Amino acid sequence: MNRLLEVVDSGFGNCIQDGGRTGYRSIGVPVAGAADGQLLACANLLVGNEADAAGIEVALSGPSLKALSGPVRCALAGQLRARLTSVNGSTREVAPWETVTLFEGDTLAVGTSKGPGYIALSGGVRVPPQLGSRATYARAGLGGIDGRALRNGDQLPCGSVSGDPWIEQRAAAYLHPEGPFRVIAGPQADHFTPEALDRFLTQTYTVTPDMDRMGVRLEGPTLAHRPDMGADILSDGITPGAIQVPANGQPILLGPDCQTVGGYAKIATLISADLPRLAHLAPGQSIRFAEVDLAQAQTARKAQRECLAQWRSGITTFRPPGIIDEAALYSQNLLSGIIDGRDDDGDAP
Repeated sequence: MNRLLEVVDSGFGNCIQDGGRTGYRSIGVPVAGAADGQLLACANLLVGNEADAAGIEVALSGPSLKALSGPVRCALAGQLRARLTSVNGSTREVAPWETVTLFEGDTLAVGTSKGPGYIALSGGVRVPPQLGSRATYARAGLGGIDGRALRNGDQLPCGSVSGDPWIEQRAAAYLHPEGPFRVIAGPQADHFTPEALDRFLTQTYTVTPDMDRMGVRLEGPTLAHRPDMGADILSDGITPGAIQVPANGQPILLGPDCQTVGGYAKIATLISADLPRLAHLAPGQSIRFAEVDLAQAQTARKAQRECLAQWRSGITTFRPPGIIDEAALYSQNLLSGIIDGRDDDGDAP
């Protein structure tokens, strides 16, 4: 059964994202999709959805959502917190990595997020798909709601709660591995001097404020191109994770909304297992790179899948504060211990 939420307060820069729009790069359509697909998967798994179902990506300041019909189950993943205001006026805090159920008239106000966070809704956000995906790609006005960020008054169709609406689910925080960002050299590593390749893998780079879903500009030691090759190439395909180096020698790490072709030499490409970490970079942060081969990249991707499966196996159920466990209540002998308070004549004392 379809349910409906209204965006009471859109927050800032929040949009609908799913697992991404694949199969259309040949006609110039970027993948888009969740900047951190692992966190989106966690939120979805908590509410019982497929891992890549459409949810809300919170960029900075989260939205306030009101249930126009219910119940609707929501889950928060990432560094998010929220407050539930029931239709009767009562409130309670909602922590990340757990679900909360909204009944008709209830409002969930999501706070600020440090790095991308995700809100999953039971059944997923059921806006019409475009080119096989509900992911928002704002530069082309594609997907989501009219290809844009959420606005006040938007309505989000979703699904109803399966199972007991009074029993919620939660899990431990899902954490990404730390350490250098792992890359595979190329595909135009031959455009760079040996010194530049060594510098790229041994020196530290700083994240600049010039960053969005399309990519992140880094600042650090200059990566010199070979004089006989240069920075420019005949435009070829680009994928999220590609690291372009224009003529100024400063690398650009490309994100989920990156273009499909480009004309700058690419010194290396981030492995898929480390792509979700890209979304959590902040201006001023220092990062390093480490080279791996294809076999190591495949091993890392397998380990990532296993990590998510292990996290999923740790999901447990709980009852929120103030919710009566009726099943436990009715299973007890509530009359046990009653005594006859009358005197010997049958009269009350």
